Amino acid sequence: MTFAELNFEPTLMEGLSAMGFKNPTPIQEQAIPVIMSKADLIACAQTGTGKTAAYLLPTINDVVKNQGDYVHTLIVVPTRELAIQIDEALQGFAYFANVSHISIFGGTGGINFEQEKKALTQGANIIIATPGRLLAHLNMGYARFEKLQHLILDEADRMLDMGFSDDLNKIISFLPKQRQTLMFSATMPPKIRELAKKTLKENPAQINIAVSKPAEGVTQGAYVVHDAQKMELLKGILNEKKNLSSMLIFSSTKDKVKQLDRELKRMRFNIAAIHSDLEQDERNEVLRSFKNKTLQVLVATDILSRGIDIDSIGLVINYDVPRDAEDYIHRVGRTARAETTGTALTFVNPEDQRKFQRIEQLIGSEINKLPIPEKLGAGPEYNPAKNAERRKGSFGGKPKFGSKPKFGGNKRSS
Repeated sequence: MTFAELNFEPTLMEGLSAMGFKNPTPIQEQAIPVIMSKADLIACAQTGTGKTAAYLLPTINDVVKNQGDYVHTLIVVPTRELAIQIDEALQGFAYFANVSHISIFGGTGGINFEQEKKALTQGANIIIATPGRLLAHLNMGYARFEKLQHLILDEADRMLDMGFSDDLNKIISFLPKQRQTLMFSATMPPKIRELAKKTLKENPAQINIAVSKPAEGVTQGAYVVHDAQKMELLKGILNEKKNLSSMLIFSSTKDKVKQLDRELKRMRFNIAAIHSDLEQDERNEVLRSFKNKTLQVLVATDILSRGIDIDSIGLVINYDVPRDAEDYIHRVGRTARAETTGTALTFVNPEDQRKFQRIEQLIGSEINKLPIPEKLGAGPEYNPAKNAERRKGSFGGKPKFGSKPKFGGNKRSS
């Protein structure tokens, strides 16, 4: 199928042509006709499959066909980074179309709040918003949603994980009941099914694309290490991969992110960090530099595991095992996007072995355990059942020598 077969308006097709879009991805090919038919939809698709365009294109098309100064579509997302990403994609797709849009999120000043208020009262066609900031406007009573046609919940599982369940229910209470609701999620746990039951019309259309699987092009590997070995291992990998233009490192807390940033800058790596302590303008500048390839290495908390749309990230390193198995999918999904290839490496300490085992169970295959450099000494045994009994608290402890890591698994897990 080609986009030309979807009967989009000429101005939207002009934007797609200018951006070089010719053939829809599987999620786009399945979702777009459903959305254009006005049916409610719950779609499960992993990061990097093109789900943003899957809902943006038919909604833009609907705005073009039904011009008016009112809020036509509301897109609710978990993070400001994702809101910005969607707004930028929308700007490209609708470049030749008469579509007004704005992204609404916290962490900005009073001028932005007034601009957001103006958009909500005078009717920007498409609004992308984070729950907290949107509720701040809704509670003041001036937002105009009486003609709303589409409600889109993107990364719905992440919003629930972040504790936005009550906020989402309150937001929905402000909206007209006669609307189309689209829910996009990378995973489909029971709590998402429950939200769908309360939010969508009975018997919504359902689409499932590659649920809970890393992209085919990701070569995955894991190093079984003590915490005290992690930093030197990381430095060695970055030196070995210094020819890559973009590398992304995830750590579990902002304090660790700051520590990695300081240490790697002392080693003269072209690196910057992004975390919640940065002002929004600072975060935008860091992301802009990474996207433009003037910044080679970015270290971040999970705030970036969803919501960063940057091609050609050659290497993703999980300095810490993600708390939730589903988060692993999103972290490694930053590489091998749009049918490219990439590498994802994870550092697994004894305390995290059980969590890593859950990741392997989720993706349905064992991840290759790689040997650590001899100069770092021996790593711990990979024995999730045994190490699950260990109490946390050995961060920064001395490595234990004499044990050998076990190796196994396929070179590529997908």
